[in-house]
Amino acid sequence: MLSKNVYIVLVLRVIVLTGTAIGFSFLIVKNQMGLAVFIGVILLVQMLFLIQYLNTTNRKTAYFFDAIKNEDSSIYFSEEVRNASIGALNKSLNRVNQLIQKVKIENQHQEQFYQTILEQASIGILTINEKGHVLVANASVKRILNYESLTHIQQLKKIDHQLYAVISKLRPFQQQLIQIPNEREQVVLTVKASSIILNDETLLLVVIQDIRNELESKEIDSWIGLIRVLTHEIMNSIAPITSLSETLANIFQRENQLISPAELQEKDIQNTAKGLAVIQSQGNSLIDFVSSYRSLTKIPKPEKELLSVLVIFDKIRILVSQEDGFDNVKFVLEINPKHLEVFADEKQLVQVLINLVKNAVQSLYQQPGGVIKLSARRDTYEKVILCVSDNGPGISDELASQIFIPFFTTKEKGTGIGLSLSKHIMRLHQGNLQVQSTPYQQTTFTLKFP
Repeated sequence: MLSKNVYIVLVLRVIVLTGTAIGFSFLIVKNQMGLAVFIGVILLVQMLFLIQYLNTTNRKTAYFFDAIKNEDSSIYFSEEVRNASIGALNKSLNRVNQLIQKVKIENQHQEQFYQTILEQASIGILTINEKGHVLVANASVKRILNYESLTHIQQLKKIDHQLYAVISKLRPFQQQLIQIPNEREQVVLTVKASSIILNDETLLLVVIQDIRNELESKEIDSWIGLIRVLTHEIMNSIAPITSLSETLANIFQRENQLISPAELQEKDIQNTAKGLAVIQSQGNSLIDFVSSYRSLTKIPKPEKELLSVLVIFDKIRILVSQEDGFDNVKFVLEINPKHLEVFADEKQLVQVLINLVKNAVQSLYQQPGGVIKLSARRDTYEKVILCVSDNGPGISDELASQIFIPFFTTKEKGTGIGLSLSKHIMRLHQGNLQVQSTPYQQTTFTLKFP
């Protein structure tokens, strides 16, 4: 409609202008100068009006496209004008502007929709251009890398040089497994890459996922399987004891009949006493051993409720007060906010904390200036964090990777079940138990709740 109206007006003006010019020329040839001058003035006026019309149309069109370029949605051209063609032009421009704004709003809604999905994704997503600039970094990647503002991959050096080296050399369809240190722990990440083309620019789409929980789940499943195997083997070892019992029983029988006391010899009595002592000792040891390890596979599902952290910490302090060396240790509580609550199974949580605090007391045995600190807080994601810290000898990096494995212990009389059980309890709470240690400065066991 816009081009048709303008075209018609221009054609009419050109026809009239051409006719006037012919008339002017004809009068000049006929030497009718007075009338020719009058027609010449009319011709000049028509030319001025045509130039004005074209300038008005051009300015209006240029102004319209400048407004579109500057994303000015408030532009509006009056449709009530004397010139019908200008009015039609204004109406068409307004209609085009409305269509553009409608498409723009739809694109904004679609962009907001995709942005919401991107931010809610549990995996970290980065888009990087060829110059290393980070164009997109969702909330998950900031949480995984513990870095709030990512604008260039050079910033990854502040997190971990190995991470920077991996991502800077990453190519489409490559995948890497990497372990980097976080604020309090080691994080295991998978890094995958693919390429996308946006506005004729090739971008690298990097997906980063923390697979530590998946690894730990498989690790715990492996432990449970191992425990079942060991339980089976241990129970099988009772068979020789049963055999010894039958041998001893045969001493007192002849042809399925009990012998008389007169038939017993002193050697038989001595062998019987020794055999029974062995059976009793071995039986008790095996039963205790099996019972302790089978407890890992028999932990009931947590019955969660809101618990006052202050009340729990006070209970722990009372329960471990009878431990050897407790009186030589300074106990510190730090809870922020003071009335913080945690959603957990009280019995299981107390079991975990008692185990950790007892280990801390034992590590500080006969050490002057020993301090055990129980702290609680919320992290930046409003998750509850409980910590048990001490300034004892600590745990080496080599041991830190093994202390949660069932059966592993550094204690002479330890069973190697306490920390494994504690970690399993935290997994049942959909949480985690981690350790970070600097010998003779601070060793911290951290309980993270969902």
